[in-house]
Amino acid sequence: MRVAIIGGGPAGLYLSILLKLADQRHHVTVVERNRPDDTFGWGVVFSDQTMENFADADAATHRRITESFAHWDDIDIHFEDQIVTSSGHGFCGIARKALLGILQGRARRLGVELHFSTELDPASLDRDPHCAGADLVVAADGINSRTRAAFADAFGPDLDVRRNRYIWLGTKQPFDAFTFIFKETASGWFWVHAYRFDKDTSTFIAETSKDAWRRAGLDKASTDQTIAFLEREFGDHLGGHRLMSNAAHLRGSAWLNFVRVSNRTWRHGRIVLMGDAAHTAHFSIGSGTKLAMEDAIALARHLDRGVGLDRALEHYEDERRLEVLKLQSAARNSTEWFENVHRYLHLEPTQFAYSLLTRSQRVSHENLRKRDTGYLANVERWFAARCGAAPEADAGPPMFQPFALRGMTVPNRVVVSPMAMYSAVDGVPGDFHLVHLGARALGGAGLVYTEMTCVAADARITPGCAGIYDDTHAAAWKRIVDFVHANSRARIAIQLGHAGRKGSTRVGWEGYDEPLPSGNWPLIAASPIAYGPQNQLPREMTRADMDRVRDQFAASARRAVAAGFDLLELHMAHGYLLSGFITPLSNRRADEYGGSLENRLRFPLEVFDAVRAAWPADRPMSVRLSATDWVEGGIDGADAVAIARLLKAHGCDLIDVSAGQTTREARPVYGRMFQTPYSDRIRNEVGIATMAVGNITEFDQVNGILAAGRADLCALARPHLSDPHWTLRAAADQGYWRQPWPSPYLAGKEQWERLRRRVAEAGPI
Repeated sequence: MRVAIIGGGPAGLYLSILLKLADQRHHVTVVERNRPDDTFGWGVVFSDQTMENFADADAATHRRITESFAHWDDIDIHFEDQIVTSSGHGFCGIARKALLGILQGRARRLGVELHFSTELDPASLDRDPHCAGADLVVAADGINSRTRAAFADAFGPDLDVRRNRYIWLGTKQPFDAFTFIFKETASGWFWVHAYRFDKDTSTFIAETSKDAWRRAGLDKASTDQTIAFLEREFGDHLGGHRLMSNAAHLRGSAWLNFVRVSNRTWRHGRIVLMGDAAHTAHFSIGSGTKLAMEDAIALARHLDRGVGLDRALEHYEDERRLEVLKLQSAARNSTEWFENVHRYLHLEPTQFAYSLLTRSQRVSHENLRKRDTGYLANVERWFAARCGAAPEADAGPPMFQPFALRGMTVPNRVVVSPMAMYSAVDGVPGDFHLVHLGARALGGAGLVYTEMTCVAADARITPGCAGIYDDTHAAAWKRIVDFVHANSRARIAIQLGHAGRKGSTRVGWEGYDEPLPSGNWPLIAASPIAYGPQNQLPREMTRADMDRVRDQFAASARRAVAAGFDLLELHMAHGYLLSGFITPLSNRRADEYGGSLENRLRFPLEVFDAVRAAWPADRPMSVRLSATDWVEGGIDGADAVAIARLLKAHGCDLIDVSAGQTTREARPVYGRMFQTPYSDRIRNEVGIATMAVGNITEFDQVNGILAAGRADLCALARPHLSDPHWTLRAAADQGYWRQPWPSPYLAGKEQWERLRRRVAEAGPI
């Protein structure tokens, strides 16, 4: 097979090596526009796992790389005159020039044709002497790929230019750990990603926001002037060494914007994209070179399987696209963390460092425990001390620390999320609700929520929804509240809501959001817009309607006081009545209750104020928000921050951060903990307690969210449906035996503890 590779960087060279190792008969040509010793980077980072992949692919190249790299386990984070160190991370660095030299030499010895300083026109591949007769053309020509641009209609590139500015420099200061340095300057915050890649040289990447970059005058500075600025600001960390640039020849600023590259497809006829031409991942999470060289491993393997070129390229893209998407997702999280550093500057150094280490979601709480037990123990002691424990105590996981709001203290941070049960009769909660909520309280959760409890009969979502709109309802709820208080340490919250335009529908298992086949009741909403073509058209609310609904909420709150609830939450999410006022997708009013966000919030805030006045001052109130509509032109994260600020000013204590369900046109981006970033943003920009919810399923995730300061409470729904004792089980799985169990269940706890001890004593099999 004749293969032409456009681009003589690590990806192209490594692929040429692997192809010749697979079959010496392959005729492989590499065409590179630059000279052999040209490079625009300093060091390249690989994880230990990546190095194992290289060893499996080509032991000789792996051996040469290992002879040249600098290895480290530690990450040092410099913040607020403190250094926080976490170990066990297992990375190595190698000079990019050294890596290119190793790969060039290996390729030549295997018979690869290398052509440097050779320009090639991708639009004329059929006439180019290097590519005309090739069976396969591999475009490994980097982030500014001319090949991708020439065939843009086929590849469908998406170039996302990120807003931060960065510059890639070097220094003779030999950093002994992967080092992050955060420094406040007169112009704003700057930070450095630094790591050693040979015995006496380190990469030094400086990054900052666009605003700070401009305030410092760096948008007009030459490379030498930029270096002088950074040497002055970070001199304490450079040990007297200078900064060096290999882009000093450039006119103007050498600062860059990171570009996230993705493509609709990587294949077009006999052309295939690889490395940065196909995809990029932010430098803060590792190395684009790692991704590119792993592309080469996969492409060479599939080409060697004898399934034909088209099938081989299809299999290559299918395999690598999934891995790339995972890394790009993590890289997006990491990129956004650095783009929003200002959000975390109020955190104490211990929590700031933990937030940084776990920013991508690839490193979890328990993963940190495996890497560095001592470091994580210190984090847990710090977290517990903030919750009132003695600093030297054996703290236990963050999820089992108490949390206080006004006069209420929950014994741990696990919450049974509000979940519609559709099992009430005429709004009255019955034995099912007693058993359902009582079981989860006995199961160890710190806070148990009712389902959305409706403030009027015509406020219900379905005929099976619970209410608290007469004294019979209040008495039924009091029976449940009293059971929870008498038999567990859990606190219990009521969520009040009104269905609005999403009312008069079937119970969930008969058709979610589908209208009743008969017996529908009239609906009211901010505007006469049906939730969907099959749903009933609501009537636009008048001022009299607003007064009536406001008073219904306040009356329900007073009944909730009599029932003994510890916390009251208003449901302003998911497209129900109050949410319907907030989102512009369903509020088209022309009066003072429509238009601007301030106007759209006017009625929801009236309801909040009326309920706050009816609710005891020593009991907390929360609000559930949809932090995004998942639709262009709807509510977004910035709006959610503004809403939360107003709610805080009106006396809200906690934001229960959800998302979506406000329109049938929503296109959610699902994934693990997919709504937690909105909680993180609201908590750390507004300075209000938040509850994270949304595909949180493991205790590891709960601990990580809490320790990083992304939320104060974590709500789990479906896990509690399959396991009412989720919290007790999580405590046992972590060996945390101080979590109280109900006295009748203590025999089960003792057996569980014995079994775990036996397993631990037996050791690994």
